[in-house]
Amino acid sequence: MSDPDALRNRLRAEGTLILSVKVIPRASKSDIAGITPEGVLKAKVAAIPEKGKANEELRRLLAEFFAVSKRSVEILSGETAQHKHVRITRG
Repeated sequence: MSDPDALRNRLRAEGTLILSVKVIPRASKSDIAGITPEGVLKAKVAAIPEKGKANEELRRLLAEFFAVSKRSVEILSGETAQHKHVRITRG
C-alpha cells in the first residue's frame, strides 16, 4: 500500500490496523512522510527520543491522522527503537 489515505479507508472498513512505522525524531515538524515500497509508514516527529516524548508525539500524530483518540493508538513493540509496530483501533 503506497497511499496513506488508503490506510484511513482500511481502518474505516476493518476497524483495526496493525502498522509497521519508522519514526524519524527531531524533525522540524511532526508529519506523516509517506509509505516505503515495503509498506512501512514513515512518521516525522518533532520531539526528541527521550523519556517517551517521541512515542507520545507519534501517538498524537497517528491519532490526529486517523481521526481517533490517543487511547486508540497503541505501540505494540519497538518502544525504544525507530521501527515500531502500532495498533490503531477505530473507537
